[in-house]
Amino acid sequence: MLFFSTLIFLAVTLALVGMFLWVMPSQTDRRLQAMTGAAEKSPWTETAIKIVGPFAQLSSPTGDGDASPLRLKFFNAGIRHTDAQLIYFGTKTLLPLLFAAMAFMALRVTNQSGGLTLVLYLAIAALLGCYLPNLVLRRMIKSRQREIFENFPDAADLMLVCIEAGLGLDAALNKVTEELRIKSAALADELHWTNLEMRAGSTRAKSLRNLALRTGVEEIGTFATMLTQADKFGTSIGESLRVFSDDLRHKRQVRAEELAAKVPTKMLFPLVACVFPSIIMVIMGPAVIQVIRTILPMLAGEK
Repeated sequence: MLFFSTLIFLAVTLALVGMFLWVMPSQTDRRLQAMTGAAEKSPWTETAIKIVGPFAQLSSPTGDGDASPLRLKFFNAGIRHTDAQLIYFGTKTLLPLLFAAMAFMALRVTNQSGGLTLVLYLAIAALLGCYLPNLVLRRMIKSRQREIFENFPDAADLMLVCIEAGLGLDAALNKVTEELRIKSAALADELHWTNLEMRAGSTRAKSLRNLALRTGVEEIGTFATMLTQADKFGTSIGESLRVFSDDLRHKRQVRAEELAAKVPTKMLFPLVACVFPSIIMVIMGPAVIQVIRTILPMLAGEK
């Protein structure tokens, strides 16, 4: 029974790892897709869709998936696969069943499968499996937005240099995309999609607004509004970018200082739980031993 539970645990773990590697393509895959312009489905993708697809119908909404807030979250996380929503709801259907089965097998092995305790543990395991895709997606969104926010000031500075050198805004965006891809693939991909939208005939204001929606970063929304207003009222884009880049660098510095100020608070628990007991044992240990050696004979002599 224990061997069977171990096999179930390993199967679920490998499935989650494989799904994570699938939804997070490597940098080489991104470059190949950007160069070829095609995103063909791999055999693993087709297999995952065949397995998860029928279960996704049990929990997926009936509305328009392309216009749903979940689709926007996928864009914020950098997931552009057409079947991402299908796999997402399929995992939300399968994981509660798998987690509940694993909890049931663990309780059977430990001889605790009885009464309300069994129902409570199964419900907790099912809820954990249901909300695990939400937590993973939220983690991916925060990680990608942090990467874009930390690298966007450098992109703004490079765009300012390109514009002051005589390039237009479209050419500056292309140059920034090429130069920034080595440092931040996520931001370079978003700028590349913006360039493709403008080449396809979309207006600059709409393309920049879509850039802000895809990233979900507040500073990029401000950037899009600033460029749209500068283009509309005929003000200098270079001066606007100079003020904006200075403000971005200040925000990045303030955020770094805020994270640094939180370090002592985060280190408090490890210090209290791990370091202080060791220091107390090293300092007070010899004194306690000496006291015991002195007091115990005296107590024995009194008796």
